[in-house]
Amino acid sequence: MFNALVIDQVETQQQVALRQLSKQDLPAGEVLVRIAYSTLNYKDALAITGASPIVRQYPMVPGIDFSGVVEQSDHPDYQVGDQVILNGWGVGEKHWGGLAEYARVPADYLIPLPDAFSLRDAMVIGTAGYTAMLCVLALEQQGVRPESGDVLVTGAAGGVGSVAVALLAKLGYQVTAMTGRDTEAEYLKGLGALHILDRGEYSQAGRPLTKERWAGAIDVAGSHVLMNVCAAMKYRGVVAACGLAAGMDFPASMAPFILRGVRLIGVDSVMCPKNDRLQAWQRLATDLDPMVLDAVATEIPLDQVQQIVPQFLEGKIRGRLVIPMQAK
Repeated sequence: MFNALVIDQVETQQQVALRQLSKQDLPAGEVLVRIAYSTLNYKDALAITGASPIVRQYPMVPGIDFSGVVEQSDHPDYQVGDQVILNGWGVGEKHWGGLAEYARVPADYLIPLPDAFSLRDAMVIGTAGYTAMLCVLALEQQGVRPESGDVLVTGAAGGVGSVAVALLAKLGYQVTAMTGRDTEAEYLKGLGALHILDRGEYSQAGRPLTKERWAGAIDVAGSHVLMNVCAAMKYRGVVAACGLAAGMDFPASMAPFILRGVRLIGVDSVMCPKNDRLQAWQRLATDLDPMVLDAVATEIPLDQVQQIVPQFLEGKIRGRLVIPMQAK
């Protein structure tokens, strides 16, 4: 038997509880993984609270990522004892996820743990950090370089934002970090941000075009924040958008795209092809300062996840929440 956080539905009401399961309860898959660490992400918080229809079927174990050790494998790519990572692929939505001590998944969902990282490191980075790296790669692929000009990161004190700030700073970019919490200024400067921008400046409807400020931007917010980011981009600036924390709407004008040639690039980490995943993790191994990992991580036990979730949705969590699954 093992511990798992389980979301179930009784009549029309969603219920969440820490339960004991057996390996026979796990869904089908080629690889059985003994989970070492998982994390709490924005999508997990939405799933656990039922604030958004994330869960596609019941019962469901939430948790969109995990790291662990292969305990059983029916696939030639993975052997017993291999250390692996999983990010996305609908895990925690339509296939049981990482907030449990064991998972059984298709082999295609997994990638090998890079030599540079421990199992804990991989989840301090987690889906948030891997998504941040995909955004950095998107900016690079569109020609944004450190010499191009200032780069903005919205939601900078969160998981994606924290890693994005650290990555961009290490690569030599001049980073401005946007946050709604002025208490996080020193934390963000410690990650490498040169300037702090109050989110309030971008949270309301604005003009179609404003003064050109940003050569590149990584946005986790959407809605009015993304609209105002696009309005302030330099000529041929690039925005990598990966989140919806402020809303799914995009109340923007075509002016930035037609008059300044601004490029808005959507970044998806869930169904991202395997080669792109491997590239992102390889770059994380070389471009992310290991000292950053301790700065952005807070560990919480599995039995406290439900208590923490409301704070997550209220934007009160800094950095990454890491959940150890095995006794140390």
